[in-house]
Amino acid sequence: MTTVRPHLLTKVFWITAPGIGEIREEPVAAPGQGDVLVRAHHGALSRGTESLVFQGLVPESEWQRMRCPFQDGGFPAPVKYGYISVGTVEDGSPDLKGKTVFCLHPHQALYTVPEDAVSIVPESVPAARAVLAANMETALNIVWDAGLSAGDRVTVVGGGVVGCLTAYLAQRTPGAEVQIVDVDPAKAALFAKLGLDSAAPEDAKGERNILIHTSATEAGLNRALELADMEATVVEASWYGDRPVSVMLGGAFHSKRLRIVSSQVGMIAQSKRSRVSYKERMRLALELLADDALDALFTHEVMFEELPDAMPGLMASAAGVGCVRIHYPAERMP
Repeated sequence: MTTVRPHLLTKVFWITAPGIGEIREEPVAAPGQGDVLVRAHHGALSRGTESLVFQGLVPESEWQRMRCPFQDGGFPAPVKYGYISVGTVEDGSPDLKGKTVFCLHPHQALYTVPEDAVSIVPESVPAARAVLAANMETALNIVWDAGLSAGDRVTVVGGGVVGCLTAYLAQRTPGAEVQIVDVDPAKAALFAKLGLDSAAPEDAKGERNILIHTSATEAGLNRALELADMEATVVEASWYGDRPVSVMLGGAFHSKRLRIVSSQVGMIAQSKRSRVSYKERMRLALELLADDALDALFTHEVMFEELPDAMPGLMASAAGVGCVRIHYPAERMP
């Protein structure tokens, strides 16, 4: 059983009302048997989900399903939310002490969690890049849900971090022809750094047999349907919160016998569920980050203490924004 050390305090980011955040100071539980104390060094904002959470747009029907590990408070606010943290184990299990680990944890400088909640970051992956692990895990699940195979003609509609990582993984499929589509011309340079063929929506290639939608826009989903070939699979990987979405199910949708499949990281893709655990999926996601080219995804950097002032602007627009990396001050446990 854990106890609280009154003198051991940490700083935590809370959403206090829709569109408003603050840094609070809280006590930290000392690690008990099977626990580890982690000092965060880097984090990141998951713009898709966290934008909806920050703006108070999580529908009441999803308040329980949308809870993240170690969340405090509840939707819409006040709530302590987030799921990207990379740090060093300062206390706890001797096997993990001193190791760099990834944890699905809200934005917090110091925290105690069960040791099975952390994953060791491979030596081949810099700690500052390991914050992409949650997004890579999502991309991996999307690729599994899409059922990619050799020679597929794949289009990813939506060039956010998850979309980029999904296209990056899809391109590794032997013989696959992959294109990423986005409305933001400023992202063309980023796509090039990742070795991805890209196009504006109006210039995208048609007759694709795998369409993956990650833009979280009605227009993006309908464009994916328009680009589909006969009997193509359209994977809907966006989450819209409480926004209604109109989908063009007229036109050629039925004559082309199109299939729409949902993908969500909360469950392992059905094709892998019987033989891949959540821990194994995260281990693989971390290993897949051992490529320097992925550093191109980091377009914005913010200090942890600046989050209350920076969040409204970072969540307001996706234009030119890739991964927003958070840096924590370098401190040691007293």
